[in-house]
Formats: sequence, structure tokens, C-alpha cells
Amino acid sequence: MTWKTVFAAGALLCLLAACGDSTKTDEAEKAPAVAAQADPPGKAVYASLCVTCHEGQVPKAPHFSMLQIMSPESIYRALTIGVMQDEAASLSDTQKRDVARYLSGHDFGESTAAKLPQCTGDTAAFDRDAPPGTVNWGLRANNTRIIDAATARLSKEQAPKLKLLWAFAYPDAVRARSQPTIAAGAIFVGSHDGSVFALDQATGCVRWTFHASAEVRTGIAVTPWQAGDPAAKPALYFGDLLGNVYAVDAFSGQELWRDRADEHQNATITGSPSLHDGMLYVPVSSLEVSPAVDPKFECCKFRGSVVAYEAATGRRVWQTFTIDTPAAVTGKNPSGTDMYGPSGAPIWNSPAIDAKRGQLYVGTGENYSSPATLTSDAIIAIDLKSGKVNWSFQATPNDAWNVSCDSKTPDNCPKEDGPDFDFGAATMVASLSDGRDLVLGGQKSGMVWALDPDTGKLVWNQKVGRGGIQGGIHFGMAADGDTLYVPISDGEDGRTYPEERRPGLYGLDMKTGEYVWKSPAVDVCNGRKFCERGISGAVTAIPGMVIAGGMDGMLRIHDGGTGAVLWEYDTTGEVTSIAGTKAHGGSIGGASGPIVVDGRLYVNSGYGIYGHMPGNVLLVFGTE
Repeated sequence: MTWKTVFAAGALLCLLAACGDSTKTDEAEKAPAVAAQADPPGKAVYASLCVTCHEGQVPKAPHFSMLQIMSPESIYRALTIGVMQDEAASLSDTQKRDVARYLSGHDFGESTAAKLPQCTGDTAAFDRDAPPGTVNWGLRANNTRIIDAATARLSKEQAPKLKLLWAFAYPDAVRARSQPTIAAGAIFVGSHDGSVFALDQATGCVRWTFHASAEVRTGIAVTPWQAGDPAAKPALYFGDLLGNVYAVDAFSGQELWRDRADEHQNATITGSPSLHDGMLYVPVSSLEVSPAVDPKFECCKFRGSVVAYEAATGRRVWQTFTIDTPAAVTGKNPSGTDMYGPSGAPIWNSPAIDAKRGQLYVGTGENYSSPATLTSDAIIAIDLKSGKVNWSFQATPNDAWNVSCDSKTPDNCPKEDGPDFDFGAATMVASLSDGRDLVLGGQKSGMVWALDPDTGKLVWNQKVGRGGIQGGIHFGMAADGDTLYVPISDGEDGRTYPEERRPGLYGLDMKTGEYVWKSPAVDVCNGRKFCERGISGAVTAIPGMVIAGGMDGMLRIHDGGTGAVLWEYDTTGEVTSIAGTKAHGGSIGGASGPIVVDGRLYVNSGYGIYGHMPGNVLLVFGTE
């Protein structure tokens, strides 16, 4: 058995109480565990009004297991002013609240959202003279995650002088994993409770709040514009936990369009959409890997994909699946339930754009059921205009796995049974000093792969970490010049491996794959619960430096040439937020990497999921 609890509630509660601990990575959410209760008031309402749509009969309706991941506030909002208000019109306010409690497994808390300071006067105004220095999650279209010196404006001499300026506490949250985007004098960021905030860059006051249907854990892409353009109407693009894609006016917070990226009931969006040349490219993942623990669940039917939208209108241009054919019945599991396949190969990372070749690159995860395909655990090149697959490189063959494999109810476990070595970290395309371009991908196995972008042929590979369920390489590498920065998690996950753990940060020469330097993680946990010393989250480069947040809550700036630590800060300490409330960070995980703009460093801290330290803060550092 592995250490990490697979959380579920409601209909799956008795199953999971028997199965003990199990695992999965960030693309497969687990609903919080709830105490059993005889007859929750909302159960009867759900059974009479909701169950028909949400348990299989309506393809686009999110599955019951996905509703259990939402907060009661998010569910209530959907029933009162959101997408479900017409369907819930016959319910009293009490019934809506009962349903929200039943599905989420939590009671309503006293929301801190009302206490957030609202911007007035000059702080409420957006600055058209400040277009974004970065557009997509990868900070550059090619996903190298480097911020140029003119945008960052932070030198090696200044870095050790950084001090905390202010902190924003996300309301009703135990994790913070939407990477902030800076533009127009504002910080745009999503949150655990489904809110997307536009904050004043200088003070953190709230300019507007947009409410998505569920948690927004993606980064936010923003339309670029020319400084001072009085006609500029930039839009923000992001996805939510339920698989919805949104376009929102950056200056007003008004919704421009939305679409559910995939009809599958368990579809979700983990990786940030990439914006390029008027098109929005959205990676689609799934949570189907978790309900597979139920022997009565028909596992599995989801196929990963990339969906291309016309950014201005939301018109769908193409959708390319990672598995060509829809899943079909392959037999029955030991409980007599139909089994389906092939399935899986989700995409839970942000597409890298290669404008030179007119293609994008994504990494895929494991298959969820047998038979295993040639496109799981693979890097795939897709034509930007047509959606045609140009090539595919598979790193780990025969990887089929779902949550049931590490449980006491393994009826739906495919015969391959893992090892579950997804490409969680986004791929990148980098230009080297010798004139070559390489596609680079980091895998949960701890392996870095370098491929020829024209053919997909292997150029070199290097095993940096031991690997594991949560990495290895988990959420994102960065590059500066010829140096590739590789974060390694290598956390304890209950499995036995032939190699020793190697958590820390490593520099590789991209020309050869050889080490430039090694910076093993120092253990500062001292036995603290839920504390790990590896680096799971995405890292960020600025010229001559690389910034990494650890699962131990430590934020560190390393010298890009040697790996030496130039500055560090413990984000788990208590701080006073701009609203006057006490808050703290926790583990720094997920795809939310640090951002540096105009000499200020922005970082999210808190990863209260999968047995890591919770927290709910956006911390802002500067030298002034």
C-alpha cells in the first residue's frame, strides 16, 4: 500500500474505507474524506433531482465523483446564480445548501471573501501602458520558463535583499496552485474556491472577482497589446476543475465565452491553455482514474486531447485525441462490470508552441485501462493549424494504471499495473548556442528526454531523479542559455525503488545532457508532518538565476551557474494578510511557478492535498 489517501465521499465512502491508502498525481483530484452520516439532508434532494444527469445519463454533466471535489460555496453558487440555477429553481435555499453540504462533505465556513479590501480610486484603474511581459504559463511560447531581464528587473546583487512586502490570503482555500499573471498593473490569479481575482499589483486590493464553476488551478493566459493602445481589450483565458474553458475581459471581469472542452463526465483542465497567433490551445485531462477504484465503475472511457479554439470567439477549430478510437468493451472485471479500453493518455501540462515549425508539443500520462497504447507516457507533436499529429515519441511503453491498482478493491486495475510515469511537466522547445533546437521533456520517472523537433527522434536522455508517483520531475523545468534546470521531487510514496532518492535542483548541459551542477535538497523538515524536501512545483528562471519552491515550504533563489543558494524564505510562517487576517503558506507544489516582474517576486504557497502542507497565500517580495 502506498501512503497517500485516495479521498472520496458519498457513494464511494464505504469502498475507500476498506481500501486504505492509494496514490495518484495532480491530474487526478480526490474529494475530501467526510464522516459517515445516516441520512444527510441533501441526499434525498440529490437522488430526486440530480442523480439522473450526474451519474451517467447526460455525458456533459460532471460525474458525481467530480462534484464531491468542489467546495460547498462553489456548489451553492452554481445552484443560485451559476450554470445550474434553472435546474435548481424549484429548490428552497435550505435545500440548495443541504445539497451543497452533501456533495462536498463539508459545512459552509464563514467566507473570508467579504473581508477582502476592494480597490478604489487610482488602485482600481488598469494601466494600458503595462502590457504583459509574459503571455502564457511557460512565460515564453516555447515553455522555457525564463523571464527576460527587462521584465524581471532583479539582479543577483538585489536578490539577497528581498523582503516580504504583503500577503494575500485566498478565501476558503487550503491550496494555491494557479500561477499569477502580471499585466496592466494587476495580478490575475485563480483560486481553490473557483474565484479568479484581479488584484492591484502594488497593494493587493481587489479590482474585480470572477466566479468559475469550480477550482481554477491553471495559469491564466492574457492577450498581448501595444503599450498605450487606447483600444486594447485584452482577454484572460483559463480552465477549471470541471473541464470548462473561459474567456474573460481583463479590465472588467465579464465573461466573454465559455465552453466545456470535452464531453466526458470526468474531463478536467489541469494544464494551462496556451495562446498563440489568435488561437487558444487547451490540454484536456481527466479524473476518471479515481472512480475506477469502485468495482462497479465501468473503467475506462476517457481519451486525452488538445482542443484548439479561435480565441476571440470561442469557436472550436479542432480537437485531437491522444487515442484514435473511442473505448469499447474489452471484457468484465471480477465483479462482473464491463471493462472498456483503450483509455487515458491524459494531457495535464501546458502546450509548448514552436512557431518556426508550426507545431505544438505536449506530454501525455498513462493509460487508465488495457490495452496500453503507443501514445501513453509520450511526447506528441501536433500541427497548429490542422491538429494533425506529426510525430509521437513514447518514453515508457505498457504503462496502464488507475487508483484501484493500489487499493484493496483492484477489480479495475489493468494487467500492466503501472508504473504510472506520466509526463506531468510541460515539454519545451529550446534553441541552443550551437544552432540546434531540441524538444525537452521531464518525466515522473526522473528521466529527461531530448528529441529532434523535426522527427521526434531521441538525441539524448539523462536520469536525474529516482522517480516516483509524484516525480521525479513533476510539474516544470526551466532553461537559460544552454542550461536546463531540473527540479526533482522523489518523495516517499510507499513503493520500493532500486535507486536512492535524489530530491533537489540540478543543472544539465542541453547540448549533451551532462550535469553542470547538482544542488541536493537540504532536509529542514525535522520530522514535521506532511513536510518533504523535494521540489515538485514548476521552477522559473531569470537571467543568471533560477527560483524554486519546495515541498518543505522553502522558497529559494539559486545561482544559475553553480546551483548555490543566494536567498531563501520559509513560506510556512504566519503572516498578516492585506485583509488583516492571519494566514500561512505550506508546501509549494503544482504548476504555479514563481513570477518576477519589475523587481518583485510573486509566489503561491499552500498545497493541502496528497498529504502535503496546506496553505492559502500569495506572497509578494521586493527590495524596496
